[in-house]
Amino acid sequence: MRFLLSKRAFKIFTPRFQRLCLTYSPFSSTSNSGDSEPESWRTMEGLLRSPANFSPLSPITFLERSAKVYRDRTSLVFGSVKHTWFQTYQRCLRLASALTHLGISRGDVVAALAPNVPAMHELHFAVPMAGLILCPLNTRLDPSTLSVLLAHSEAKILFVDHQLLEIAHGALDLLAKSDRTRKSPKLVLISQSNDNDDDGEDRSSSFASKYSFDYEYETLLKSGNSEFEVIKPRCEWDPISINYTSGTTSRPKGVVYSHRGAYLNSLATVFLHQMSVYPVYLWTVPMFHCNGWCLIWGVAAQGGTNICLRKVSPKLIFKNIAMHKVTHMGGAPTVLNMIVNSPETKHKPLPHRVEIMTGGSPPLPQILAKMEELGFNVSHLYGLTETYGPGTHCVWKPEWDSLSLEERTKLKFRQGVQHLGLEGLDVKDPVTMETVPDNGVTMGEVMFRGNTVMSGYFKDLEATRKAFEGDWFHSGDLAVKHPDGYIEIKDRLKDVIISGGENISSVEVERVLCSHQAVLEAAVVARPDNHWGQTPCGFVKLKDGFDTIKPEEIIGFCRNHLPHYMAPKTIVFGDIPKTSTGKVQKYLLRKKADEMGSL
Repeated sequence: MRFLLSKRAFKIFTPRFQRLCLTYSPFSSTSNSGDSEPESWRTMEGLLRSPANFSPLSPITFLERSAKVYRDRTSLVFGSVKHTWFQTYQRCLRLASALTHLGISRGDVVAALAPNVPAMHELHFAVPMAGLILCPLNTRLDPSTLSVLLAHSEAKILFVDHQLLEIAHGALDLLAKSDRTRKSPKLVLISQSNDNDDDGEDRSSSFASKYSFDYEYETLLKSGNSEFEVIKPRCEWDPISINYTSGTTSRPKGVVYSHRGAYLNSLATVFLHQMSVYPVYLWTVPMFHCNGWCLIWGVAAQGGTNICLRKVSPKLIFKNIAMHKVTHMGGAPTVLNMIVNSPETKHKPLPHRVEIMTGGSPPLPQILAKMEELGFNVSHLYGLTETYGPGTHCVWKPEWDSLSLEERTKLKFRQGVQHLGLEGLDVKDPVTMETVPDNGVTMGEVMFRGNTVMSGYFKDLEATRKAFEGDWFHSGDLAVKHPDGYIEIKDRLKDVIISGGENISSVEVERVLCSHQAVLEAAVVARPDNHWGQTPCGFVKLKDGFDTIKPEEIIGFCRNHLPHYMAPKTIVFGDIPKTSTGKVQKYLLRKKADEMGSL
């Protein structure tokens, strides 16, 4: 398929092409944009805005309500550990109280480095309840990167899981060496262990004896006061968290979320998950990733039960679905791929229907078909860290149920339409800012606007202004718009391969590669070519039992299913590097392709 995108549109993305169209600073102390009062209501006599009819929106109110409405219902399960919503509320109050006595002030940053354990869940409430800002960190970070993010965020406290204590100490050592005048964050050890997930291995005591820490989580929590008065945001645009981007394309940026945006996206995500009251949510999405797609707060709003997993495996997924009657879960396509290719699927299907949301890249047809056979109902969402996670949803229409599997899959492949919390979604020419025709062919950049778009990049006003040029957030994703208004992502701009003047979508090539019976995973990037400029280079991970297959066979298969100019000229077998959220780190693959040299 030939995509239409003008050469002028590409210029805006080059490093030298920098236009700053915004003049205000979202982080300026003199800016009133976050809490300015609307003037129109003042013209109507008899109106009064007061605490009786107005309070800043914040997702911490979901916990306060659940402690009353769902008091004795189970809020969280972690192996043999079970809490009710009232207990969770009491624990969060105690933790918030304890935090205020550690020498930190309102607006300070508290970092957390932990998998999906109860403490990570509680920190999402307790930290903002203390008037502080949460910074959840990627659990796969190396000490060097972690030290950079700790320095950038200026975190005053670091909560760290016992299995990550060694990495945290490595980061703190590097931080101290880089700036001896900087005071290192206080270290709080999370020693919570799951007898089921850890395979009986509890290394907390050995790590605790080898590495120092300032406080232990449960001890710190117990020192707090359960009568603590929650510190509410003065303005709903106050920051609630800083989430660092995954670094799939560049150095991670600190994306700032507001209480208002988190509140609205939590409810929007609940709607697109079709969660009624009392959902049972299995945590296969990392809680550090976009605050668990805002569902840590969203599940609380519905009085649901959080099933926490320290690690994700098909065995644990199927075990917990059956044991706890899981109704909802989520995950990148990598998780779906892991499920359908697991031996655990041999004795299924599931005992009941499970709704699963996937995002990151479109689910492959064969994966969708297998997931449906197993008893999962797969829905497709799309978003970025800058949109609080989910921003669009491929809303399913009843009339599509009668279509063939191939036709249904093609529709489900699309990224869909904006969710309820988002004001605007469009596909635009990034130069003219004109909406592209809804012909399913003309490509433009996906753009967002509304209350569930980030407040900005922490300490990077220039990048914030550039991202908000023309009063829209520029995603960097290229898409087409179909006649029914649904959008379909074709590629990241940086991933488009320009071969002999033709624009090749890496997503289209990857889709064909993954349809080969021997291919488990695939990623495609550009390789330099002396004649064509660039040609597709496919990195392929083979399924077990297909070790004898040759690159030429894969290339021939692609030439039979794609226009020849789109077929890869190079195939490389091996593991594909990913972030902890399942996104392929294509910048690493591009580096490998460049190192191969020109064809």
